[in-house]
Amino acid sequence: MSELTVLVTGCGAPGFPGTRWSLHENGVDRDVRVVGTDVRTEQAGRHLADGFHQVPPADDEGFVDELVDVCTTESVDVVLPQVTRELPVLSARTAAFERVDAAVAVSGADAIARANDKKKLIEVCEEVGVPAPETYAAETIGELEAACDRLGYPETPVVVKPPASNGSRGVRIFDEDRDRKRAFYEEKPTGLYSTLGTFRETMGESFPRLLVMEHLPGAEFTVDAFHPPDGGEPTVAIPRRRDEVRGGISFRNTVTEHGAIISHAERLARELDLSYAFGFQFKLDGDGTPKILECNPRIQGTMVTSTLADANVTYAAAASAAGEPVPSFDPAWDRSFYRYWGGIGTADDEVVGNIGEQP
Repeated sequence: MSELTVLVTGCGAPGFPGTRWSLHENGVDRDVRVVGTDVRTEQAGRHLADGFHQVPPADDEGFVDELVDVCTTESVDVVLPQVTRELPVLSARTAAFERVDAAVAVSGADAIARANDKKKLIEVCEEVGVPAPETYAAETIGELEAACDRLGYPETPVVVKPPASNGSRGVRIFDEDRDRKRAFYEEKPTGLYSTLGTFRETMGESFPRLLVMEHLPGAEFTVDAFHPPDGGEPTVAIPRRRDEVRGGISFRNTVTEHGAIISHAERLARELDLSYAFGFQFKLDGDGTPKILECNPRIQGTMVTSTLADANVTYAAAASAAGEPVPSFDPAWDRSFYRYWGGIGTADDEVVGNIGEQP
């Protein structure tokens, strides 16, 4: 059998080494060649990939045509997108890739639209009985103040975030009781915590729509999931507790057999009609009830954790898109993943050392 060539977009992202590792270490001795693309050339991912091409951003009218050209040049079998804003573009143009015998491991346009919009996702949760945080939409400072009041602020913290974002971009926790003097001396600056007064000074009287949400104080979980593109079985959901998070990136996770979260994720995957590899995030409220935070209808940054726990949903996505057998899943619960810093040394664009390569 010839090697399987997988094109992974956004190979400059922190999660690319894990995606590459999952494709190579697939557990079935399948020979996989990984081609990376990115809008930037000055990043480590180009040196880790088996081949690399620079492409324009997803909002460029030539994005799809350039990616199709890469597929032709590299004889790509499967395109595995890692960039959120690429998803609707690729979903609408899958026929262009099929003409060069490449499959795109991406869900349908309607599934992506509902999954990426946090307000729509919460509405779906309410329809199917998956717990969700109390949420209000606001476009003016008056609406935002009223929502904060309904959620018990300032006695209780509240969360503010855009309806569509990823990597904790635009997320703020309003917390009047936070000891900002202690945080100044003892914590690295993150920009996550703020107050309503500071927000008002920064944003003014009106702004693009934001969601004002119930603050969930408990543990946070990411779910790595797989669902075959034909809508059949199995739906696989692997929760991992986010034990340490820095800048929105998981640095320590533990794969955890949380029955309620698994059930919720499986139900949402089917209701949203998601395909291939994707993920959800849940957080526990004060009573320990898991409530939805968001959905990522794509490969997730630390999805390699599930690979290390014998549930390689990343390779499953590539194999199913290529029409090849999907390996069985037998999760090894309670395994942990620790991320650490590595680096690549170069001279004249050639790698001279890979320091602490990590999956």
